[in-house]
Amino acid sequence: MKRIRPALRTFGVFLRTPTLSRSIIALLALALLLLLAVNTATLVMIQRTSRYNDTVDHSQQVRLAAKDTLMLLTDAETGQRGFMLTARNEYLGVHDKAVAKLPAVMARLESLVADDPESAARVSKVQAMADDRLVMMERTIDLTRTGRIGEAVAGIRNGRGKVLMDAMRDELAAIDAIEARRLSERTRRSEWAQAVTVAVNALAGLLILVLAGISAWLVRRYVGEIEAAHFELDRVNAGLENEVRDRTAELTRANEEIQRFAYIVSHDLRAPLVNIMGYTSELEQVSRLLDQQLTDIEAAQPGLVDPEALRAVREDAPEAVGFIRTSTAKMDRLINAILRLSREGRRALAPEPLDMTAMVRAIADTVHHQVGEAGGEIVVARLPVLESDRLSIEQIFGNLIDNAVKYQQPDRPIRVEVQGQELPGGWIEYRVIDNGRGVSPKDHERIFELFRRSGKQDKPGEGLGLAFVRNIVRRLGGTIEVESELGRGSTFHLKFPKRLVVLGDHQGDRL
Repeated sequence: MKRIRPALRTFGVFLRTPTLSRSIIALLALALLLLLAVNTATLVMIQRTSRYNDTVDHSQQVRLAAKDTLMLLTDAETGQRGFMLTARNEYLGVHDKAVAKLPAVMARLESLVADDPESAARVSKVQAMADDRLVMMERTIDLTRTGRIGEAVAGIRNGRGKVLMDAMRDELAAIDAIEARRLSERTRRSEWAQAVTVAVNALAGLLILVLAGISAWLVRRYVGEIEAAHFELDRVNAGLENEVRDRTAELTRANEEIQRFAYIVSHDLRAPLVNIMGYTSELEQVSRLLDQQLTDIEAAQPGLVDPEALRAVREDAPEAVGFIRTSTAKMDRLINAILRLSREGRRALAPEPLDMTAMVRAIADTVHHQVGEAGGEIVVARLPVLESDRLSIEQIFGNLIDNAVKYQQPDRPIRVEVQGQELPGGWIEYRVIDNGRGVSPKDHERIFELFRRSGKQDKPGEGLGLAFVRNIVRRLGGTIEVESELGRGSTFHLKFPKRLVVLGDHQGDRL
């Protein structure tokens, strides 16, 4: 019952929704109902026609039996008179033969009219009169045989035999007239039933043709609407393609401008940074000279130098210079990272078939010693072949494997596994799985931003690695996502087009 109700609801929605399929199904259902009605009507008419045909045959049989009865009586009378006139036995044979056949014919006639009171009464009268007439015939034949021809002729001349024969002819004629009238009526009804059957079938055929025409018109209109929709879709797609092409060109120009800006800014920042680093070295040299001078003065005249001055020269100044040197070194690394991103954005991509299994295993070998010392392992499964830029792919997997090794969980040996599979639609997915520290769900997007890091900051870095990786992945037409929990490890999902196609000057664009 639980399965039937949703099906009924769905069917109800289908019936309430005006669609082409519903219209065609309704027309087909109507055509089927019409065919069923026509078949039923035709069956009824055929059965009625069959009954009419049976009654027609019955009437024909009654008429034939009546005629046979009259013919046998006539033959018997003819044989009797021939024998009386000629005394020849061949005439008597005709009489005897007719008399022998008459009971069977009369019996068949009685059985045929048994269900018809009017005809049955007339047949009974004919039977009685036939018996009387046959008795009279037998008496005249007997008189003729004994030579009493005069008596036999007198028996015929009294007219009694003629009266009986005329009466039997009238009764049999009446039966024939009754059956002829019935036959005419039944024939008319049979013809009417046949005409109705033909008319019903013709009308049904016409209605089916009309329904077929309506269905064809609906389908044609639907096809026309589909063609119009396809034309409109093609027009919209053409407009979208042009718009996408223009937007892509604008984004490419903006990206190039940003890259040039980053390159210029990094160069402009490097000049004052170099000056700061140079002056920092001079300050260190000056600090050492002052410290030496103060040491000499203190040795020559103790108590002449202020202790605060000594502490400023020997402690505060070196500490400040150290802070400056550390900050400038960090700033130098950031500038180098910006330059690296800028150069990567301008580098032309060179797609080629890559044996990913060999490449990733070679990358894993570079950290094998570090992993092996901690009792860990890196497992590289058989990976699908990818056609892409070799340097970019090496940088992506090198960065992810380095991060997995760097951010391992201290209480367990590091294990890194790299898997891959082909996806429908011409895509390939790779997974870099580790059992390291993991990343909090709230930081899953943050770790891909520039200069942003997650978790405990006890490892060197500027927060550029994963941002750099995502930038390269996007240039290759792919995506990168992370699944991770704190203390449970991380899984990085990388998806790339199986074949990278570059367009002109817009490297990294994909067909």
